[in-house]
Amino acid sequence: MREKLQRRAEELRNEFEKGQSKLRELQREQAQLHETLLRIGGAIQVLEELLVENKPEEQADIDPIKIQTAPSESS
Repeated sequence: MREKLQRRAEELRNEFEKGQSKLRELQREQAQLHETLLRIGGAIQVLEELLVENKPEEQADIDPIKIQTAPSESS
């Protein structure tokens, strides 16, 4: 009976270690994805600001802040 319990404890330790390893991997991927999204968001903001600056006067009444915040509202 004791051997059975020790084997099961070892199996659970192994599973726990695998789970921790997978969690670290996913957290690293999440951080990388977050960084990528920040860069993309910054690029979008710059392009939208350039678009607003280059519009003719009669169409330049678009609020750049609304353009900037629109993508994050869907998140």
